[in-house]
Amino acid sequence: MSIRHSDHLNDPPVVPVKFILEDPEGLTGSDTPERDLVVPKGCHLLEVAMENGINIEHACGGVCACSTCHIYIEQGMKDLTEATEAEDDRVEEAPGLQRNSRLACQCEITGKGPIVVRVPAWNRNAVKEAPH
Repeated sequence: MSIRHSDHLNDPPVVPVKFILEDPEGLTGSDTPERDLVVPKGCHLLEVAMENGINIEHACGGVCACSTCHIYIEQGMKDLTEATEAEDDRVEEAPGLQRNSRLACQCEITGKGPIVVRVPAWNRNAVKEAPH
């Protein structure tokens, strides 16, 4: 399933985002456990991940209809849009719920960062969709 793309991918990259991958091999096919990126404001974290070869599960295509893109925001929560009621309802269904749990498809980058995202080991994209 493909994800929606924002109009911001071609904007200048200005926000530092680090992805910490608990299962780098399963998510990227590499053994590199961290990815340091600089990305444009206005993008969603799921979009950023997929565009950079981090295959976060997203069964609903990034429309907040499931909880498969569950991640943890370790730093920079204030630099993301606030969770909506719909996101809160979905994220409550996710395994490993924590205070810093979010859905990657709903986290739009609005601030200057830095943002640190942990992708849990159990979040694997079994289809291994190639980024578009």
